Amino acid sequence: MSIASSSPERESSGGAQLQCPPSPPGLDPDPSSTGSPIISPDSSSHDAVLSAPAASPADSENLSPDELELLAKLEEQNRLLEADSKSMRSMSGSRRNSGSSLVSSSSASSNLSHLEEDTWILWGRIVNEWEEWRRKKDKLLKELIRKGIPHHFRAIVWQLLGNATDMPVKNQYSELLKMSSPCEKLIRRDIARTYPEHEFFKGQDSLGQEVLFNVMKAYSLVDREVGYCQGSAFIVGLLLMQMPEEEAFCVFVRLMQEYRLRELFKPSMAELGLCIYQFEYMLQEQLPELNVHFRSQSFHTSMYASSWFLTLFLTFLPLPVATRIFDIFMYEGLEIIFRVGLAILQYNQTDLIQLDMEGMSQHFQKVIPHQFDSCPDKLILRAYQVKYNPKRMKKLEKEYTTIKNKEMEEQIEIKRLRTENRLLKQRIETLEKYTEEFVSNLQTQLEQSRLHEAELLGALKEMQDKVLDLEKRSSCLPDESNMAALQEEVKQMKLKELEMLRSFREMQDSVTDLNQRWQVRRGGGHWKESPKKNAMNELQDKLMTIRLREAQAQAELREVKLKALQLESQNQIHSKLIGRNEQERSALQDRLQMMANQNKALQTQLSEMKRKQAELDCKSKEEVMAVRLREADSMTVMAELRQRVAELEIQKEEGRIKGQLNHSDSRQYITQLRDQIAELKNEVRLASSVVIRAVKLLTTHLDTLFPNRFFSRFRSQTSNFNKEISSVLENENEDLLAIKGLCRFANQTACTGEEFSSVVSLAADDETNSPKGELLTSLLLAKEE
Repeated sequence: MSIASSSPERESSGGAQLQCPPSPPGLDPDPSSTGSPIISPDSSSHDAVLSAPAASPADSENLSPDELELLAKLEEQNRLLEADSKSMRSMSGSRRNSGSSLVSSSSASSNLSHLEEDTWILWGRIVNEWEEWRRKKDKLLKELIRKGIPHHFRAIVWQLLGNATDMPVKNQYSELLKMSSPCEKLIRRDIARTYPEHEFFKGQDSLGQEVLFNVMKAYSLVDREVGYCQGSAFIVGLLLMQMPEEEAFCVFVRLMQEYRLRELFKPSMAELGLCIYQFEYMLQEQLPELNVHFRSQSFHTSMYASSWFLTLFLTFLPLPVATRIFDIFMYEGLEIIFRVGLAILQYNQTDLIQLDMEGMSQHFQKVIPHQFDSCPDKLILRAYQVKYNPKRMKKLEKEYTTIKNKEMEEQIEIKRLRTENRLLKQRIETLEKYTEEFVSNLQTQLEQSRLHEAELLGALKEMQDKVLDLEKRSSCLPDESNMAALQEEVKQMKLKELEMLRSFREMQDSVTDLNQRWQVRRGGGHWKESPKKNAMNELQDKLMTIRLREAQAQAELREVKLKALQLESQNQIHSKLIGRNEQERSALQDRLQMMANQNKALQTQLSEMKRKQAELDCKSKEEVMAVRLREADSMTVMAELRQRVAELEIQKEEGRIKGQLNHSDSRQYITQLRDQIAELKNEVRLASSVVIRAVKLLTTHLDTLFPNRFFSRFRSQTSNFNKEISSVLENENEDLLAIKGLCRFANQTACTGEEFSSVVSLAADDETNSPKGELLTSLLLAKEE
């Protein structure tokens, strides 16, 4: 169904209406000739496509006589076709004059065949004389490309447009195919999804899929930063439909390098974001109602326009229509994508406003792609009726770059804060773990110190008991000053003891000898003696007995003395033992003193450790508090950033609501605002005219206008003021600069309102209608302003 018959109201709102008659019966459409303006089904509106572009005077001067004759023939054939198409349309409303309609159709077929030959001749000349056409006939070439490049010329024309005929990378193609690419699996997975209904790419091992894989693999090796992106396969597939794989590879490399496609297909897709931003601005400026409806339904631009820029409408529109757009893209770049996208939205604005989000998605998928099947020239015509300002697009690019830089800085700041926050949390956890371990170690050391202290206290008590015992024992011992004399006496007594032992033994020997002699004498013949001798003998016996007793007594005495010496020796030995014990006691006292000192040192060390533990506890608490303060600061910064984001969202929502409110306002209110603006502009013009007139009068009557008392205040600024006046009079925007100059002059002169009023009253009394009074009145008005 043609667009003209389905939506007449859209035709009336879209601009000039373009009729799309059916194809003449004598022409058999060839599916393989997609994109040809004469013999292919992608351009069924022959009255628009076949119309030769009117040559401008500058172009006609550059054309040869043969070319001018060829263009004249094309125009004549177009007029004949228009007349035949009108007769065919009149035949469709009535069945009369059927014979004349057949004659018209046959004449149309003959005209088409002649025009086809002329078009081939014209494009053959363009290809042969390409450099001359690009330099001297660029506008005419642009018009011919907009009308469509013939199918059989597309391959060479696309290469010429992209300057891809002689590229060094073409010689590397065969070597690239021998290498392995990390993107091969992705390419293999996606080539089956590229033009699945097209005969050239049907089948898993088809020739189309194989050459498409080769080209995509080769480019992924040439540009490793981009590698492979799914949308690029559709562009390469279209190139492979027109030319061999090596030429298609060269054209694709040129497209990526020179037509901004490489930036579109980078992993960051920054160029795609820029295109979406620019397209949203064009949508907001030219279709505000549709833009408000999209925003109210949360139907974002990227949901429908991303594929337009990534695949150049190859996945959105039918292939013949998309090929026509690609012709223009090869010459004009991404501008045609913006134009076509906005033209499609303009054409469907009425229907889209009435649909919700799901309905709009279905409309974009099922309805819009088939609206221009039979008449792609209508879409091209509408596209060039869209307003497109390259300077404004450059300005939007700068704005988008600034916004993205700010967002990048904010993201970097947020990332830095998150990293710092994570590091702070890790540090807090580490400090808490270290603090716990340190506290447990200190507790263990404290327990060990307490046990050691208890052991030392027990040992100290034992030593104190020993010291007391030794002190008690030592109190009974002699003085240490007599120890040397006692030792000397012990030696002498030992000597005496030895002598007494020797004399005692001698005495024992003598007693034993006497006792033996006495016994012998008593036993031998004393009975023969006389009584006198017997009495004498008895006396001698008694004497001997007494002597024996005396010897025995002396022996016993010496024995007692010997025992006394032995006792003294033992006493001396005991004294020595006591001296040794005394030495041991002194050593034990020294050791006790040393242990006491060690105990004091340990107690000091324990107190020092307790103090250090307290300091470490305080320090750990301070570090934990500092970390928590930093975390609180980072959380505060995060909260501020979130608040800023919330404010931006609120501002965005307010802007959307204001837009809706402005959309819902009546035209009468808008008319009143416009009237008020016009009145204000008139008042500004009147005031500015008065100010300009005052400036001009002031420059001519400055010396005669003010008295010396008043003029002396600003005489020093006269030169600056004259420069100000000259800049005011020479500037294009005299109104605003005149007002600014007078206000600055009034401030520089530092004159008050009373002085202005007095001068004005004098001027009104004396010279009401003079230039002087008019000037002062104007100055007073400027001062009040």
